[in-house]
Amino acid sequence: MKEAIEWILTLILASTSWLILSVILGFLSDLRFGDPEQLPHPVVWIGKAISGSEKILRKIFPKNPKSERIAGCVLALGIPAMSFLVSLCILYFAFWIHPVLCFILHTFWAYQILATRCLEQESRKVYDVLQTNDLEKSRQQIARLVGRDTSQLSEEEIIKACIETVAENTSDGVTAPLFYLLIGGVPLGFWYKAVNTLDSMVGYRNQKYQYFGRASAKLDDFANFIPSRLCACMMLLAVKLSGKSQKLNVSSAWRIFRRDRKNHLSPNSAQTESVAAGALEIQLGGTHCYFGELIEKPTIGDPIRTAQPEDILRMNKILIWTAVFSLVLLSAVRILILIWFINL
Repeated sequence: MKEAIEWILTLILASTSWLILSVILGFLSDLRFGDPEQLPHPVVWIGKAISGSEKILRKIFPKNPKSERIAGCVLALGIPAMSFLVSLCILYFAFWIHPVLCFILHTFWAYQILATRCLEQESRKVYDVLQTNDLEKSRQQIARLVGRDTSQLSEEEIIKACIETVAENTSDGVTAPLFYLLIGGVPLGFWYKAVNTLDSMVGYRNQKYQYFGRASAKLDDFANFIPSRLCACMMLLAVKLSGKSQKLNVSSAWRIFRRDRKNHLSPNSAQTESVAAGALEIQLGGTHCYFGELIEKPTIGDPIRTAQPEDILRMNKILIWTAVFSLVLLSAVRILILIWFINL
């Protein structure tokens, strides 16, 4: 019995080391290579599965609030479950061929699940276009990052939209994926990406998705509850350590976070947006147009100064440091839990 327990503990230790190393290599690969457009991405396949499933479900279920809620629940539960099981089966098959192949595939998928460099690159493109003083092209560029109507945005509104997107997606695209990757590996990472993709595609409070997208939106709120708050803490640490070099207001970041972290229709988005608004001393949020409908949102932060294009670059610095701190903290927690488990 004692030998069996020791064998199990050794296996757990080895798998933990294997998982952490794989995620770290995936994280570094993401920082180095980003998301090449010519490389097929699993999230694209998840998006196609969502679109196809939505069409089928809308044909099967009657068009009334109760039926749409049920159809939405089927979609919200089915797509993440499918993403989890498909990736798990493929990894198992790769392990059956050879453990090294499984490790390589797991690392590659971990790299694709993370979005630090992609987020930094896309927001920098907005900054670069703003430098040309071409407002129309700037509107077109920011439209790649946000779901709102950008056709009438001013330069400052474009800057704020970009900062809001980076702040929110520092959690959705970096800290939350790391959180799930270091708990359950790539299968759980893909489960989260499916949940997040569902929310971005159907989780809207408009006429089309008011009932159908409700389950997806609620599931996304649940999945991001802990990661968003963890990300806000890591973001505050990033502001603290890089505040002087980037001219960030540390005390304002903490004050606005405490005051405005719930100023959003989502229970999670304002957690990180409030830190960004306070650190940059600008005001985010407010009413915006989504798919032809005005969505009223509370403001976040104080309008101490006008947002400038350089604020996008400063937000990107916060993004990178927050990503690094999230990786270090979550890896350390995984190791400490293992040590505690072994010493039981």
